[in-house]
Amino acid sequence: MEIIIAVIIVSAIGLVLGLGLAVASKVMAVPIDERAEELTEVLPGTNCGACGFSGCAGYAGALSQGETADAGLCAPGGNETAKQLADLMGLNAPEMLPAAAAVLCRGNRHNAEDKLSYVGVKSCKMAAQLFGGPKSCTHGCVGFGDCAKVCPYNAIQICDGIARINPLLCRACGMCLRECPKDSITMLPLHVDKACVLCLNKDKGAQTRKDCKTGCIGCGRCQKACECGAITLENFCAKVDYEKCGGCGNCREVCPVKSITILRLEKEDAVG
Repeated sequence: MEIIIAVIIVSAIGLVLGLGLAVASKVMAVPIDERAEELTEVLPGTNCGACGFSGCAGYAGALSQGETADAGLCAPGGNETAKQLADLMGLNAPEMLPAAAAVLCRGNRHNAEDKLSYVGVKSCKMAAQLFGGPKSCTHGCVGFGDCAKVCPYNAIQICDGIARINPLLCRACGMCLRECPKDSITMLPLHVDKACVLCLNKDKGAQTRKDCKTGCIGCGRCQKACECGAITLENFCAKVDYEKCGGCGNCREVCPVKSITILRLEKEDAVG
């Protein structure tokens, strides 16, 4: 008899708790945004944050709820994804110009010597905390591949002690930019030919020559040769205004250290 009473009590408690959970699930249920789910399925799912939101679901939710009307924020998805998002939301599809990340450094083992022998965790962030890194130039790529580890498209390889990015594989997600402790990676337009200075040093020319054979020495020859007025000197280093650059290549021809290249989308070799 006691066993039967115990079973009845336990069953009653279970029934009450079950009913309570059922009621709570109805009262506290979060409404499903079906349109946001449709938008999420269209997005690539890399959750890179290039759109400025907390991943693909965050961007989809923002579009669905009207927080943004820009269907062209997904760089990895490109024009195809932008068109699908615009169609679902009844928006005009924006035209997204192709872009790719590039390492603004040519300080490989042949061009930049090591100033110390680094023994430790093979991480750019860790190595950069020790006198700016093992290389003689403290402004360029450390070369331990933190960027390659986070790239979801396998577009980055470490070649001869420096990161190199294949523009045909890069989807402009920007994850490598956020990972680089030296800020030596940038996003560059690739819809037309553009000149690019592969150096970010801020030292005077004499010091740069000691640190790297291909570092920009701030001589100003490229600036004088540029017919578009697209090149200026900032902190002893040439800088290109991509809005003005016509990709003529005059700057590359006169550069005495060959730190300038011309970027092209059809170029199959890696940039850097």
